[in-house]
Parts: sequence; C-alpha cells; structure tokens
Amino acid sequence: MRFDLSEDQALLRNSTREFLENEAPLAETRGLMEESAEGYPKDLYAQLGELGYAGLLLAEEDGGLGAIAFAVVMAEMGRVAFPGPFLDLTLAVRMLTDCAEGPAREWQDRASAGNALVVIAQGEDIGSSDPADPSVVFEDNRVKGSKVFVPFGAQADAIVVSTAQGLALVPRPGTGWNSTPLTTLDHAQRFVRLDFDEDAALLADPLKSAGLLADSHRLGALGASAQMFGLMERSLELAVAYTSEREAFGVPIGSFQALQHRCADMLIQTESTRSATFRAAWAEEAGTGEAAYLTSVAKAWAGPAGRFVCGQAIQLLGGVGFTWEYDPHIYLKRLKTLEQFHGSTAWHIENALAHSPLMGE
Repeated sequence: MRFDLSEDQALLRNSTREFLENEAPLAETRGLMEESAEGYPKDLYAQLGELGYAGLLLAEEDGGLGAIAFAVVMAEMGRVAFPGPFLDLTLAVRMLTDCAEGPAREWQDRASAGNALVVIAQGEDIGSSDPADPSVVFEDNRVKGSKVFVPFGAQADAIVVSTAQGLALVPRPGTGWNSTPLTTLDHAQRFVRLDFDEDAALLADPLKSAGLLADSHRLGALGASAQMFGLMERSLELAVAYTSEREAFGVPIGSFQALQHRCADMLIQTESTRSATFRAAWAEEAGTGEAAYLTSVAKAWAGPAGRFVCGQAIQLLGGVGFTWEYDPHIYLKRLKTLEQFHGSTAWHIENALAHSPLMGE
C-alpha cells in the first residue's frame, strides 16, 4: 500500500526539500560533520526554530503539525543526511511542553524558537541504548549520576534527565558539562557520557515520567524510521544515477540485468519502509491503539532494510563507493546509528510482538 500525502503535507515536503537542498546540501555540511567540534550548523537550527520546525510534535494550538508532517520532515532530513540533534530537539520540546512546571515552559519556549538546544539523557548502559530503569538520582535539588550516549550533550544548553525520582531539568552549569566524548561509527554524531552532580528542577514524578518517556521513545522511533526511509530513498537515487552513467563494454552498467535486479530489490525495501513508516505516523496522528505496535513494526523493518539498501548503493558504485570522497558511506553510517538508537531492531521486534493485535486472539 502506498500512502499518499494530502495537499498540505505534499507542500510541506516540497518546501522542506527545497530549503534543505539550498541551505544544507551534503556537499557543504560534510565539512561541519568531519571537522568542527559542534558538528552541526547552529545558525541553521535557529532558522529552523524561527520557521516552526522544532515544534512539529506540539499540539495544533501550539503550532504543531502532527505525526505525519513530522515523518515527512524527518524523511527529508534523511535525504540530505542532515547533521545535528534535530530529532532529539523535537522530542525534548514535546516532553517539556507536557510538563507543567515553570522551568519546563521557559526552556520549551527557548528551544522551540531555536534559541537553545535541549536534549534528553536516558541511557546508562554503555552496551545498549534500549530503555531501562534509571539509577541516576534526584535529591536535595540536584541530579547525581552518569548518563551515556547523550546526543550532542556537550553542546546542549539544558538536559532533561531521567532519574529514579522522575524527570529532572538540568541547565548547563557555568563551568560547562563534565562530559567525555564517545567514539561512534558515524562521524557526524556527537555522543557523550555526562557525569552529573548539578542543580536541577524536578519536572515530573515517576508515574508521569514513565508515560512521557514512553511517548518520547515511540515518537523517536517514528522519527528515526522516517529518517532511515529518507536515507534509503536518496541512496537508491545515487545508485541509479551512477549506474545510468557509468559504462562498461560501451554501454551503461545499469543496462545489465543483474544490476537491475539489485536496484529492484532496493526499491522494494525502500517502498516497504515508506509504507510501514507512514502507516505508523497515521496511527499516531489518529490516536489509534495500534500506534505502539505499528511504530515498532516500522522501526524493526527499517533497520535491516536500510542496511541492505545503503550497502547495495556502495556496491553498485563499485570502487569509488568505498572512498571517503563519495557520499554512500555517510548514508550507511547514519542508518546503522539510527538503527541502534530509539530502540534497537531486537527491542522493537519484541515490542511489536507484545503489542500485536494477534496476541490478544
């Protein structure tokens, strides 16, 4: 089944694609990814905030556009391998909005306007990014403990931290964060370990925090799936363009049936990811009880499918596909990173089985 966008959603897709291709083409952002400490264009993030992109997941009355529009934008960002913590920022803005405390509203306003970077710190196990109960504590108005795989944590202005006592907001201390960079496959990512012993404000008790974290995890998986679809779609386009131009024995190599079969398999995997992702986005926006199940189905499918598509793109470009100067390796690395975060493939397979409508029969 092919999901068709509404007129407004198609307009959002086209305008977002035009904006990103003009303002953040991969040829220009690669330098930031590879060489700068920050790894992303802060001025462009401020511009995205001004345009309302950071608030995509908010309620309609607060400027949000819904889960389908969110998936549309994330797919376009995947197409250009957009650097930085945009997905993490939108999740933090949504979480802060759902908290009633004064500090949350203040930081939500700043983050959604593009004037501050706020991310969520959850992981504590260096061997897994899947959800787990936190051991970090909130006591005496301070957060104490360590978090790992905090996305762009060293650059963040504030961090929402999951603790045993609930969600806590930790503003950047005047001395800066006590952070340790973590080596990752994708050179565009900036994950760190953060050691906390900082002043903080409690935003939500454990019961409410569990619901907010579940929502954030589900929406993060949806956004990651959409981004992986964009990475796959663009990888396929690069492979088709190259095989249409590269010649062997006096003809384009794309005329060889074996390579056509590869591209056909890549197309099937890509279109299946599109269908699964936008079906999940529709369920999320419609508020159906299948949202958790369908999102896990999409995320569990997108990871292996994306590894196949992006890996085949490298193969179809032949020798140059393995070189640093060409782009396919960027798409593959980004996809493999997204596959592990916001719930690994294994975690989402288990979650899909647990939430499957068939399990109740």
